[in-house]
Amino acid sequence: MDIFFVYLLFDFYLITNDMTSIITGDIINSRAENPEKWLPALKETLAFFGKSPKQWEIYRGDSFQLEVSPDKALLACALIKATIKQFKNIDVRLAIGIGDKSYDSDKITESNGTAFEHSGTCFETMKQSTLAIKSPNNTFDDTLNTMFALAQLTMNSWNTTASEIIKITLKQPELDQNDLAELLGKSQGNISKVLKRAGFDEISKLLNYYKTQVQKL
Repeated sequence: MDIFFVYLLFDFYLITNDMTSIITGDIINSRAENPEKWLPALKETLAFFGKSPKQWEIYRGDSFQLEVSPDKALLACALIKATIKQFKNIDVRLAIGIGDKSYDSDKITESNGTAFEHSGTCFETMKQSTLAIKSPNNTFDDTLNTMFALAQLTMNSWNTTASEIIKITLKQPELDQNDLAELLGKSQGNISKVLKRAGFDEISKLLNYYKTQVQKL
């Protein structure tokens, strides 16, 4: 076999077997809130993970895709959730797809691969759920989707105050509760109560569990 052809096959193998994750999302009840309020906040959060349109893109006004490494996918979803829940009348639906990227375009919406297929399929099959995942491993998916269903009982109820605090905490994990209190002009006790009611400790445990398990895929 020609050595050049062997190198091409090797490069193709590397490209197609690198795991990535694609998050497909849309804003629930987007017309209930002025997009001038939530759209800049969403763009800021998506930009925290990469550049547009290569790594994220908003389309049809209230739908978007974001590419992140698999270990950061759930963190990205939690941060997007907290960002959108800062606004009273809207929420967000998020589908994580894990797989490969066989075609890499300058625009994420024109790229392709199993990660995109899994994300799209996952998104299309979501009914009442606001967070779900599809990967090459069905057992992994079943376990995580059960955990996600339980987490949504808390996350879907985040109010604007809790969402603001959680957003800052996720983006700046080095800040402790005293730092948050000073930053937001609140007491440390108030910060602690808000995070407890929002189930932040449990969400943090879920984030850590997800990160350890996704590395085994």
